[in-house]
Amino acid sequence: MGEQVNSSNQNRQQFDDIIEEIESNHESHSNESDIISMPDIDYPIMEQITIRGNGNMTLFGLSNTFSNGYPTSLIGKVSKEEFEATINRVNNLLKSHHSINARVLLIGCLCCCCSFGCSLLWPTLALSKRTRNALEKLLYSENNRLYHKLGLNWKLGKERCHSNNSFMDYVLIIEFLPKHHIYLPD
Repeated sequence: MGEQVNSSNQNRQQFDDIIEEIESNHESHSNESDIISMPDIDYPIMEQITIRGNGNMTLFGLSNTFSNGYPTSLIGKVSKEEFEATINRVNNLLKSHHSINARVLLIGCLCCCCSFGCSLLWPTLALSKRTRNALEKLLYSENNRLYHKLGLNWKLGKERCHSNNSFMDYVLIIEFLPKHHIYLPD
């Protein structure tokens, strides 16, 4: 029995010696790291792109068309054809919804005297919200289809109108998504 205790004490002592040797080697090589440290790279923050409406009809801040001029800051990010295809999808959606909204607004104006303004207010606000929701769904599908893979994000936003600062205007905003550090561990 005494030999087993002596043998286990020797094993512990050998184990402790190995651990001390590893720790002393690690301390002596602390300047030379086994792990390669990656420098912190600060990627330039790209300014968001704002696309304003340029249509001939604006209902509740939402224009019926947006400019399809290709922004120069998108060069090398997305092709001009893809950008124009997305803008055309947005414009087609807005034209179809604005024609319905304009008819309802006209009918509401004709019936405004009889309904004390309720025929004007409720349907146009509901249809305007429906148009915004449809546009946000379209932008969401476009982002998932292509733009998130390219590091871009389209969204609908509100900004002050250029011509009159007291009015809000809906604009398309293209944001640049931050780059992921591929060398960092998960």
